[in-house]
Amino acid sequence: MYAIVDIETTGGSAKLEKITEIAIYIYDGNTIIDEFCSLINPERSIPYYITNLTGITNEMVEDAPCFYEVAKKIVEITEGMVFVAHNARFDYSFIRQEFSMLGFNYHRPLLDTVSLSRKLLPGHRSYSLGNLCNDLGIEINGRHRASGDAFATVKLFEILLEKDAQMPGKGIISNRKMSKLHHALDTSKIENIPALPGVYYFYDEKGDIIYIGKSNNLRQRIDTHLSNNTTGRSIEMRDKITDITWEETGSELIALLLESKEIKGNKPLYNKAQRRTGFQWGIYHSVDENGYMRFECRSANDDDIPLSLFTSRDKARKKAEQMISTYELCQKLCGMYDSPGACFHSQVGICRGACCGKETPEDYNIRASRALDEFIFTGRSFFIIDCGRNPDERSAVKILNGKYVGYGYFNINDLGFGYEAIHDCISSANDNRDIQVIIKGYLKKHKVERIIEL
Repeated sequence: MYAIVDIETTGGSAKLEKITEIAIYIYDGNTIIDEFCSLINPERSIPYYITNLTGITNEMVEDAPCFYEVAKKIVEITEGMVFVAHNARFDYSFIRQEFSMLGFNYHRPLLDTVSLSRKLLPGHRSYSLGNLCNDLGIEINGRHRASGDAFATVKLFEILLEKDAQMPGKGIISNRKMSKLHHALDTSKIENIPALPGVYYFYDEKGDIIYIGKSNNLRQRIDTHLSNNTTGRSIEMRDKITDITWEETGSELIALLLESKEIKGNKPLYNKAQRRTGFQWGIYHSVDENGYMRFECRSANDDDIPLSLFTSRDKARKKAEQMISTYELCQKLCGMYDSPGACFHSQVGICRGACCGKETPEDYNIRASRALDEFIFTGRSFFIIDCGRNPDERSAVKILNGKYVGYGYFNINDLGFGYEAIHDCISSANDNRDIQVIIKGYLKKHKVERIIEL
């Protein structure tokens, strides 16, 4: 069953503009069995150029219902339907945004008649609705009005269904979500998946985990997998899924940490790309036999944990050069000069001579320690406190001497006698360079509820 939709709007941005008209035709593959068409009061002025295009004026929508007044009808009439539209992302994004402003997560599987037409009706000079309908002899009664365009899309979709049925093997349209899911998958389980942060697991017929992922919205991400026809690999994986489980985490950081741990531990068939990191170069820290703090740029490996990781050698060296300049460090002690004797900067009077013993380790290490402090939590011990899985709960990630120790959850009502509840909730976990990248990257880009220094 299909809900064939068209909307008119006050402009092109779903976040900034509003819907002025909507038309929905419920199509069972043979005939239209229900419909809903209405002007919508956008609660703002319609620009002149939009009125010139659609013919919809401010006066026409003045007494029309606002979106919230028709929202229930839209939910009910499209329930269980595939959302079909010409350039579907446009219509879908506006409707989802309108529902989002009402606090409702509207989600339907999607079919775009533009992309379908390109595949099933190749050779047309243009795939705009007007030009395509003109080529196919489909009359549009009311171009750029929701009802007229939606009805024309119905006629176009009829042609696409007919073409799809003539394709050898499996057709494109029939290869949709529900028709292609494995017969052993309990689809009623999908309805219970929460729209919350967490980690999810896909299983095959043998009960083996074939894919692990994380999302801020488990329901939306899993549904995307189950309706994904974009690549052969995506379709292959989807068709093998016989069971789905998930674990809510409350915090996106916890979801990232759990996903990384689970992928490394289970090595699912379809997670091969995620097991390979793009960060192949690191800056490493050590103290030499003479007591000087050293930095080195080298290829990353799973054994040593770097101060920071980079996607290329040049980016790692650029960071090292910035440290040398900012903190007046020695080129040689930063791995940027490997010839015998003093570094080049020492020869020209820029380096203070740590490379040849002119500057003591104590004096040099003062500046080197400042450089070390740039790497967020090198040597520090602290808790990262963030949201939990319910209002009375918080998540905690423990860092001890710059190393990841593990994470856990605690009840905020247990903090009356200090931080013992936080220490006790931590489940130990292994530190590795991927975990370091996750935590450092997350702290750079996101705000957490609290950092508690130990």
